[in-house]
Amino acid sequence: MSGIRSQRLLSGMIVAAVAGAASPALAIDDAVVTRIDSGHVAVEWKDADPVSVFVSAVPQADRKGARAVAKADRSGSVVVASQVNERRYFLLRDHGDRSVLRVAERVLPLEQGSNFRDIGGYKGADGKHVAWGKVFRSGAMPLLTEADYGMLEQLKISTIVDLRSTDERMIAPNMLDDRTGAIFISNDYSLKGLMANYGKGDGEYAYRGMDTFLKPQLKQVFASLLRNEGAVMYHCSAGQDRTGITTALIYSALGVDRATILKDYHLSTELRRPQFEMPPLDPADWPGNPIVPYYVASMKKPGGPKAEPLFTSKGNSHLAQFLEMVEKDYGSVTAYLDKELGVDADDIKRLKALYLE
Repeated sequence: MSGIRSQRLLSGMIVAAVAGAASPALAIDDAVVTRIDSGHVAVEWKDADPVSVFVSAVPQADRKGARAVAKADRSGSVVVASQVNERRYFLLRDHGDRSVLRVAERVLPLEQGSNFRDIGGYKGADGKHVAWGKVFRSGAMPLLTEADYGMLEQLKISTIVDLRSTDERMIAPNMLDDRTGAIFISNDYSLKGLMANYGKGDGEYAYRGMDTFLKPQLKQVFASLLRNEGAVMYHCSAGQDRTGITTALIYSALGVDRATILKDYHLSTELRRPQFEMPPLDPADWPGNPIVPYYVASMKKPGGPKAEPLFTSKGNSHLAQFLEMVEKDYGSVTAYLDKELGVDADDIKRLKALYLE
C-alpha cells in the first residue's frame, strides 16, 4: 500500500501523544501503525518493558474506553484486525512507568483518495505531541468511492477548508461536505494569479509570494482550528504545495521541529495518487479554464500523471525555501502568523492547548 515505506522511515518520529507521563522521556519509543492488508495492521514499538495494546474508535479514548488486543507483550509488534473501512486508534501502555502513547495509521487507506492523512503524532512543544484525529489534510477528492465516504464519515469532520482556486473547484467539486454535513469554506481566486510566478526561471523559490497570496485561505484554516468545533480538514489539488505550506505553518505554531516538518512535507511525493485527483476531462467542456490543459497533458503521458519530487533541480526543498523567505521577511514563522494571519501569542497558546497532548 502507498505510504508504508514512508511510515517506516519516519517511525522514529511518528510517536503518538503521551498521557500522564512523568517526564518528557518516553519509555515506549518508535511506535508506528502500518497497514498489512485490507483487514490487518501491525502495531510496532520499542520498549524494554512489557507493553499492553488497546484499540478504540475514538482518538482520545482512555484505556477504560478501549479494548485490549495484547497484554504485557514483549515482542515489540502485534498484528491487529482492522478493516480498511474502520478508523482505529491504538493506546500502548508501558508496564514499567505506566505511561500511555496513542498512535494511528497516518495515511487513511482510501480506495480512490490521494494523500489523505492525519497530521497527528509528531513531537511538538513542551515534550507533548500533536493530537490524533483532530486535523486532516488531503489532495483533491473527486473520485471517492462509497466505501471511502463511509470511512471519512467516521472522522467527524466539522469543517472543510478548500484551498483550491475557483477553476479547480469547478472541474473537480468537493462532495465530502455534502456527505458528512461539514461546513465548507473556500475563497474564490483565479489559478492564473497563483501560477504567475510558480515555476518561473530556474525553479528556485517556487513558492515566492504564497505567504500573501494564500492569506484568505490560511486565515480560514487557523480560525477553524481556534474555534475548536470538531475535526478540521483542508486540502488543495495534490495535497502537497498549498496543503504542505498550511501544514508546515500549523506544525510550526505547535512547536514541531523543522526537520520533521520537512520530512512530513516530502512524504507527499510517495503518498499521492494523481490518477484520483482529477476526473476525466474534455477540454471542449471547459473553454478558458487554465488548469484543464495541464491536467489533460499529464493524463496523456505514458503511465498517466505522476507525482514529482518537491525539490528544485539543484536539490533544494521548495518548502525549506518558503520558510527561509518567511523568516527573512518577517523574522520568524510566528511573527508571520501574527502580522499576516492575525494569529498572535495568545492564539498560539490556545492552539497548543487544543492540539497537543
